[in-house]
Amino acid sequence: MRYYLIAGEASGDLHAANLMRALRSEDGNAQFRFLGGDLMIAQGGDLVKHYSEMSYMGFAEVLMNLPAILRNLKQAKADLLHYKPDALILVDFPGFNLKVAEFAKKNGIKVYYYISPKVWAWNQKRVLKIKKVVDKLFCILPFEVDFYRRWGMEVDYVGNPLLDAIAAFKPNTAFREQHGLEGKPLVALLPGSRKQEITKILPDMIRVAARFPQYQFVIAGAPNFSAQFYHDFQQSQKLPLVFGETYDLLTNADAAIVTSGTATLETALFHIPEVVVYKTSAISVAIARLVIKIRFISLVNLIMDKLVVKELIQEECNPEQISEELARLLKGGYREQMLQNYEDLSARMGKPGASEKTAKLIIKSLIKE
Repeated sequence: MRYYLIAGEASGDLHAANLMRALRSEDGNAQFRFLGGDLMIAQGGDLVKHYSEMSYMGFAEVLMNLPAILRNLKQAKADLLHYKPDALILVDFPGFNLKVAEFAKKNGIKVYYYISPKVWAWNQKRVLKIKKVVDKLFCILPFEVDFYRRWGMEVDYVGNPLLDAIAAFKPNTAFREQHGLEGKPLVALLPGSRKQEITKILPDMIRVAARFPQYQFVIAGAPNFSAQFYHDFQQSQKLPLVFGETYDLLTNADAAIVTSGTATLETALFHIPEVVVYKTSAISVAIARLVIKIRFISLVNLIMDKLVVKELIQEECNPEQISEELARLLKGGYREQMLQNYEDLSARMGKPGASEKTAKLIIKSLIKE
Protein backbone atom coordinates (compact mmCIF):
# COMPACT_ATOMS: atom_id res chain seq x y z
CA MET A 1 0.00 0.00 0.00
CA ARG A 2 0.99 3.63 -0.48
CA TYR A 3 1.51 5.76 2.62
CA TYR A 4 1.92 9.54 2.79
CA LEU A 5 3.39 10.85 6.05
CA ILE A 6 3.88 14.37 7.40
CA ALA A 7 6.19 15.11 10.35
CA GLY A 8 7.15 18.72 10.97
CA GLU A 9 9.91 18.55 13.58
CA ALA A 10 12.75 16.40 14.93
CA SER A 11 10.66 14.33 17.37
CA GLY A 12 8.06 13.67 14.68
CA ASP A 13 10.81 12.57 12.30
CA LEU A 14 11.97 10.01 14.88
CA HIS A 15 8.52 8.59 15.56
CA ALA A 16 7.48 8.58 11.90
CA ALA A 17 10.66 6.72 10.96
CA ASN A 18 9.95 4.03 13.56
CA LEU A 19 6.37 3.76 12.31
CA MET A 20 7.60 3.41 8.71
CA ARG A 21 9.84 0.56 9.80
CA ALA A 22 6.90 -1.14 11.52
CA LEU A 23 4.61 -0.61 8.52
CA ARG A 24 7.15 -2.20 6.19
CA SER A 25 7.41 -5.16 8.54
CA GLU A 26 3.62 -5.65 8.34
CA ASP A 27 3.24 -4.68 4.68
CA GLY A 28 5.99 -5.95 2.39
CA ASN A 29 4.68 -3.77 -0.45
CA ALA A 30 4.71 -0.53 1.55
CA GLN A 31 5.65 2.60 -0.42
CA PHE A 32 6.34 5.92 1.29
CA ARG A 33 6.22 9.57 0.34
CA PHE A 34 6.65 12.18 3.04
CA LEU A 35 7.40 15.57 4.48
CA GLY A 36 9.91 14.87 7.23
CA GLY A 37 13.56 14.52 8.09
CA ASP A 38 16.75 12.51 7.90
CA LEU A 39 15.50 9.53 9.92
CA MET A 40 12.54 9.11 7.60
CA ILE A 41 14.83 9.42 4.58
CA ALA A 42 16.87 6.54 5.98
CA GLN A 43 13.75 4.34 5.89
CA GLY A 44 13.37 4.83 2.16
CA GLY A 45 10.74 6.51 0.03
CA ASP A 46 10.47 9.97 -1.48
CA LEU A 47 11.09 13.19 0.48
CA VAL A 48 8.89 16.11 -0.57
CA LYS A 49 10.15 18.70 1.93
CA HIS A 50 12.50 18.62 4.93
CA TYR A 51 11.02 19.64 8.27
CA SER A 52 13.79 22.23 8.71
CA GLU A 53 11.87 24.34 6.16
CA MET A 54 8.55 23.93 7.98
CA SER A 55 9.00 24.25 11.73
CA TYR A 56 8.17 27.55 13.44
CA MET A 57 7.63 27.84 17.20
CA GLY A 58 5.53 30.42 19.00
CA PHE A 59 2.56 32.57 18.02
CA ALA A 60 4.64 35.56 16.91
CA GLU A 61 7.07 33.41 14.90
CA VAL A 62 4.20 31.70 13.09
CA LEU A 63 2.68 35.06 12.14
CA MET A 64 6.01 36.38 10.84
CA ASN A 65 6.51 33.27 8.70
CA LEU A 66 2.90 32.87 7.57
CA PRO A 67 3.65 33.24 3.81
CA ALA A 68 6.18 30.38 3.95
CA ILE A 69 3.76 28.22 5.96
CA LEU A 70 0.98 28.81 3.43
CA ARG A 71 3.31 27.90 0.56
CA ASN A 72 4.27 24.66 2.33
CA LEU A 73 0.61 23.87 2.93
CA LYS A 74 -0.29 24.46 -0.71
CA GLN A 75 2.58 22.24 -1.85
CA ALA A 76 1.62 19.44 0.55
CA LYS A 77 -2.03 19.46 -0.58
CA ALA A 78 -1.14 19.40 -4.27
CA ASP A 79 1.42 16.64 -3.82
CA LEU A 80 -0.96 14.56 -1.70
CA LEU A 81 -3.65 14.79 -4.36
CA HIS A 82 -1.18 13.81 -7.07
CA TYR A 83 0.16 10.82 -5.12
CA LYS A 84 -3.27 9.46 -4.11
CA PRO A 85 -2.10 7.35 -1.15
CA ASP A 86 -4.06 4.58 0.51
CA ALA A 87 -3.45 6.34 3.83
CA LEU A 88 -2.37 9.76 5.02
CA ILE A 89 -0.50 9.46 8.32
CA LEU A 90 -0.05 12.70 10.25
CA VAL A 91 2.47 12.87 13.08
CA ASP A 92 1.84 15.57 15.71
CA PHE A 93 2.45 19.10 14.21
CA PRO A 94 -1.26 20.03 14.55
CA GLY A 95 -1.32 23.59 13.23
CA PHE A 96 -0.24 22.32 9.82
CA ASN A 97 -1.47 18.74 9.88
CA LEU A 98 -5.09 19.40 10.82
CA LYS A 99 -5.43 21.62 7.74
CA VAL A 100 -4.00 18.83 5.58
CA ALA A 101 -6.37 16.35 7.30
CA GLU A 102 -9.39 18.48 6.40
CA PHE A 103 -8.26 18.67 2.77
CA ALA A 104 -7.58 14.93 2.58
CA LYS A 105 -10.97 14.06 4.09
CA LYS A 106 -12.76 16.19 1.49
CA ASN A 107 -10.86 14.34 -1.22
CA GLY A 108 -11.67 10.83 0.01
CA ILE A 109 -8.26 9.99 1.49
CA LYS A 110 -8.17 7.98 4.73
CA VAL A 111 -6.66 10.04 7.55
CA TYR A 112 -4.72 8.52 10.46
CA TYR A 113 -3.30 10.73 13.18
CA TYR A 114 -0.34 9.35 15.13
CA ILE A 115 0.58 11.26 18.29
CA SER A 116 -2.54 13.18 19.15
CA PRO A 117 -2.58 16.98 18.89
CA LYS A 118 -2.27 18.45 22.38
CA VAL A 119 -5.76 19.87 22.32
CA TRP A 120 -6.06 19.25 26.05
CA ALA A 121 -3.63 22.14 26.59
CA TRP A 122 -5.67 24.85 24.87
CA ASN A 123 -8.67 25.34 22.58
CA GLN A 124 -10.20 22.01 23.53
CA LYS A 125 -13.06 22.55 21.08
CA ARG A 126 -10.64 21.52 18.32
CA VAL A 127 -11.63 17.97 19.27
CA LEU A 128 -14.85 18.59 17.35
CA LYS A 129 -12.83 19.25 14.20
CA ILE A 130 -10.63 16.22 14.81
CA LYS A 131 -13.74 14.02 15.03
CA LYS A 132 -14.81 15.24 11.58
CA VAL A 133 -11.51 15.01 9.69
CA VAL A 134 -9.59 12.11 11.29
CA ASP A 135 -10.58 8.47 10.71
CA LYS A 136 -8.45 7.01 13.51
CA LEU A 137 -6.48 8.74 16.25
CA PHE A 138 -3.58 7.10 18.11
CA CYS A 139 -2.60 8.53 21.51
CA ILE A 140 0.74 8.16 23.27
CA LEU A 141 -0.04 9.70 26.66
CA PRO A 142 -2.13 7.72 29.17
CA PHE A 143 -4.41 10.59 30.23
CA GLU A 144 -5.44 11.40 26.65
CA VAL A 145 -7.87 8.48 26.37
CA ASP A 146 -10.14 9.82 29.12
CA PHE A 147 -9.84 13.36 27.76
CA TYR A 148 -11.12 12.38 24.30
CA ARG A 149 -13.80 10.16 25.77
CA ARG A 150 -15.22 13.16 27.60
CA TRP A 151 -15.71 14.72 24.17
CA GLY A 152 -17.41 11.60 22.83
CA MET A 153 -14.45 10.32 20.83
CA GLU A 154 -12.97 6.85 21.17
CA VAL A 155 -9.23 6.68 20.47
CA ASP A 156 -6.52 4.03 20.56
CA TYR A 157 -3.83 4.27 23.25
CA VAL A 158 -0.75 2.59 21.79
CA GLY A 159 1.90 3.45 24.38
CA ASN A 160 4.71 5.92 23.83
CA PRO A 161 7.03 5.62 20.81
CA LEU A 162 9.94 7.01 22.79
CA LEU A 163 10.01 3.65 24.53
CA ASP A 164 10.52 2.03 21.13
CA ALA A 165 13.43 4.31 20.27
CA ILE A 166 15.07 3.82 23.65
CA ALA A 167 14.61 0.04 23.51
CA ALA A 168 16.26 -0.04 20.07
CA PHE A 169 19.21 2.10 21.22
CA LYS A 170 22.57 0.37 21.59
CA PRO A 171 25.04 2.44 23.65
CA ASN A 172 28.41 3.27 22.14
CA THR A 173 30.87 2.20 24.82
CA ALA A 174 33.60 4.31 23.16
CA PHE A 175 31.52 7.51 23.12
CA ARG A 176 33.65 9.41 25.65
CA GLU A 177 36.92 8.32 24.09
CA GLN A 178 35.83 9.17 20.54
CA HIS A 179 34.88 12.71 21.57
CA GLY A 180 37.73 13.34 24.01
CA LEU A 181 35.39 13.49 26.99
CA GLU A 182 37.29 11.35 29.51
CA GLY A 183 38.02 12.74 32.93
CA LYS A 184 35.34 15.19 34.04
CA PRO A 185 31.72 14.15 34.63
CA LEU A 186 29.33 15.29 31.89
CA VAL A 187 26.34 17.63 31.82
CA ALA A 188 24.18 17.38 28.68
CA LEU A 189 22.82 20.53 27.03
CA LEU A 190 19.74 19.92 24.88
CA PRO A 191 18.81 23.34 23.46
CA GLY A 192 16.04 22.16 21.12
CA SER A 193 15.66 21.65 17.39
CA ARG A 194 14.18 24.99 16.28
CA LYS A 195 16.28 28.03 15.43
CA GLN A 196 14.15 30.34 17.56
CA GLU A 197 14.57 28.10 20.63
CA ILE A 198 18.31 27.61 20.22
CA THR A 199 18.98 31.30 19.60
CA LYS A 200 17.23 32.34 22.81
CA ILE A 201 18.20 29.48 25.12
CA LEU A 202 21.68 28.23 24.16
CA PRO A 203 23.51 31.44 25.23
CA ASP A 204 22.14 31.01 28.77
CA MET A 205 23.18 27.34 28.78
CA ILE A 206 26.72 28.32 27.77
CA ARG A 207 26.92 30.91 30.56
CA VAL A 208 25.88 28.21 33.05
CA ALA A 209 28.70 25.97 31.82
CA ALA A 210 31.28 28.61 32.76
CA ARG A 211 30.12 28.37 36.40
CA PHE A 212 30.86 24.64 36.72
CA PRO A 213 34.51 24.17 35.69
CA GLN A 214 34.63 20.74 37.36
CA TYR A 215 32.11 19.42 34.79
CA GLN A 216 32.29 18.98 31.04
CA PHE A 217 29.25 20.43 29.26
CA VAL A 218 28.34 18.91 25.89
CA ILE A 219 25.81 20.29 23.39
CA ALA A 220 23.44 17.94 21.56
CA GLY A 221 23.14 19.44 18.08
CA ALA A 222 20.05 19.16 15.88
CA PRO A 223 20.76 17.57 12.49
CA ASN A 224 19.29 20.47 10.53
CA PHE A 225 22.01 22.87 11.72
CA SER A 226 25.76 23.03 11.10
CA ALA A 227 28.50 22.93 13.70
CA GLN A 228 29.33 26.53 12.83
CA PHE A 229 25.79 27.58 13.78
CA TYR A 230 26.44 26.38 17.34
CA HIS A 231 30.00 27.70 17.50
CA ASP A 232 28.79 31.19 16.60
CA PHE A 233 27.11 31.38 20.03
CA GLN A 234 30.45 30.92 21.80
CA GLN A 235 33.47 33.14 22.27
CA SER A 236 36.89 31.64 23.02
CA GLN A 237 36.46 28.14 24.43
CA LYS A 238 34.13 25.96 22.36
CA LEU A 239 31.95 23.42 24.17
CA PRO A 240 32.00 19.93 22.67
CA LEU A 241 29.19 19.32 20.19
CA VAL A 242 27.68 16.01 19.07
CA PHE A 243 25.17 15.27 16.32
CA GLY A 244 22.98 12.18 16.16
CA GLU A 245 24.31 10.90 19.50
CA THR A 246 21.91 12.42 22.01
CA TYR A 247 21.10 9.06 23.60
CA ASP A 248 24.80 8.28 24.05
CA LEU A 249 25.27 11.71 25.57
CA LEU A 250 22.42 11.15 28.02
CA THR A 251 23.71 7.68 28.90
CA ASN A 252 27.00 9.26 29.97
CA ALA A 253 25.61 12.41 31.63
CA ASP A 254 25.22 13.13 35.34
CA ALA A 255 22.55 15.77 34.68
CA ALA A 256 20.98 17.74 31.84
CA ILE A 257 19.59 21.15 30.97
CA VAL A 258 16.75 20.55 28.51
CA THR A 259 14.57 22.82 26.41
CA SER A 260 10.89 22.00 26.89
CA GLY A 261 9.65 19.42 24.41
CA THR A 262 9.88 15.70 23.78
CA ALA A 263 13.49 15.70 24.95
CA THR A 264 12.38 16.32 28.54
CA LEU A 265 10.59 12.96 28.57
CA GLU A 266 13.48 11.20 26.81
CA THR A 267 15.89 12.52 29.43
CA ALA A 268 13.65 11.32 32.26
CA LEU A 269 13.26 7.86 30.70
CA PHE A 270 17.07 7.62 30.69
CA HIS A 271 16.85 8.51 34.40
CA ILE A 272 19.02 11.62 34.07
CA PRO A 273 18.18 14.44 36.52
CA GLU A 274 17.20 17.52 34.56
CA VAL A 275 16.01 21.09 34.68
CA VAL A 276 13.54 22.13 31.99
CA VAL A 277 13.99 25.55 30.41
CA TYR A 278 12.07 27.58 27.88
CA LYS A 279 12.23 31.07 26.44
CA THR A 280 10.59 32.64 23.40
CA SER A 281 9.36 36.06 22.30
CA ALA A 282 7.50 38.15 24.86
CA ILE A 283 4.45 38.33 22.58
CA SER A 284 4.26 34.55 22.19
CA VAL A 285 4.52 34.01 25.94
CA ALA A 286 1.86 36.63 26.68
CA ILE A 287 -0.56 34.95 24.28
CA ALA A 288 0.30 31.47 25.57
CA ARG A 289 -0.36 32.47 29.16
CA LEU A 290 -3.81 33.67 28.14
CA VAL A 291 -4.88 30.56 26.24
CA ILE A 292 -2.97 27.57 27.64
CA LYS A 293 -4.87 25.86 30.45
CA ILE A 294 -2.38 23.36 31.90
CA ARG A 295 -0.38 23.39 35.12
CA PHE A 296 2.94 22.34 33.57
CA ILE A 297 4.75 22.53 30.25
CA SER A 298 7.02 19.48 30.50
CA LEU A 299 5.71 16.05 29.57
CA VAL A 300 7.29 14.55 32.68
CA ASN A 301 5.21 16.70 35.01
CA LEU A 302 2.07 16.39 32.88
CA ILE A 303 2.19 12.58 32.89
CA MET A 304 2.95 12.39 36.60
CA ASP A 305 0.45 15.19 37.36
CA LYS A 306 2.87 16.78 39.80
CA LEU A 307 6.09 18.77 39.83
CA VAL A 308 8.87 16.25 39.25
CA VAL A 309 11.30 18.42 37.28
CA LYS A 310 11.75 22.16 37.75
CA GLU A 311 10.46 24.35 34.91
CA LEU A 312 12.24 27.66 34.36
CA ILE A 313 10.20 29.64 31.84
CA GLN A 314 10.87 33.01 30.24
CA GLU A 315 12.08 35.44 32.96
CA GLU A 316 13.13 32.54 35.20
CA CYS A 317 15.17 31.04 32.36
CA ASN A 318 18.42 32.80 33.19
CA PRO A 319 21.96 31.65 34.07
CA GLU A 320 21.56 32.34 37.80
CA GLN A 321 18.41 30.27 38.34
CA ILE A 322 19.48 27.51 35.95
CA SER A 323 22.82 27.24 37.80
CA GLU A 324 21.09 27.07 41.16
CA GLU A 325 18.84 24.24 39.98
CA LEU A 326 21.71 22.37 38.33
CA ALA A 327 23.73 22.44 41.55
CA ARG A 328 20.81 20.77 43.34
CA LEU A 329 20.58 18.11 40.63
CA LEU A 330 24.20 17.03 40.82
CA LYS A 331 24.12 15.54 44.32
CA GLY A 332 22.05 15.09 47.46
CA GLY A 333 18.50 14.22 48.43
CA TYR A 334 16.86 16.37 45.76
CA ARG A 335 18.60 14.34 43.08
CA GLU A 336 17.63 11.04 44.71
CA GLN A 337 13.96 12.09 44.96
CA MET A 338 13.90 12.93 41.26
CA LEU A 339 15.40 9.55 40.39
CA GLN A 340 12.73 7.83 42.48
CA ASN A 341 10.03 9.78 40.63
CA TYR A 342 11.60 8.62 37.37
CA GLU A 343 11.10 5.02 38.49
CA ASP A 344 7.40 5.72 38.96
CA LEU A 345 7.28 7.48 35.58
CA SER A 346 8.82 4.47 33.80
CA ALA A 347 6.27 2.15 35.42
CA ARG A 348 3.42 4.43 34.33
CA MET A 349 4.69 4.64 30.74
CA GLY A 350 4.63 0.87 30.25
CA LYS A 351 6.46 -1.22 27.67
CA PRO A 352 7.76 -0.57 24.14
CA GLY A 353 5.70 -1.45 21.07
CA ALA A 354 3.82 1.72 20.09
CA SER A 355 5.08 1.70 16.51
CA GLU A 356 4.13 -1.94 15.94
CA LYS A 357 0.70 -1.51 17.55
CA THR A 358 -0.05 1.54 15.44
CA ALA A 359 1.11 -0.09 12.22
CA LYS A 360 -1.10 -3.13 12.86
CA LEU A 361 -4.14 -0.95 13.61
CA ILE A 362 -3.63 1.16 10.47
CA ILE A 363 -3.30 -1.87 8.21
CA LYS A 364 -6.24 -3.63 9.85
CA SER A 365 -8.38 -0.53 9.24
CA LEU A 366 -7.29 -0.30 5.60
CA ILE A 367 -7.96 -3.97 4.92
CA LYS A 368 -11.52 -3.59 6.25
CA GLU A 369 -12.26 -0.91 3.65
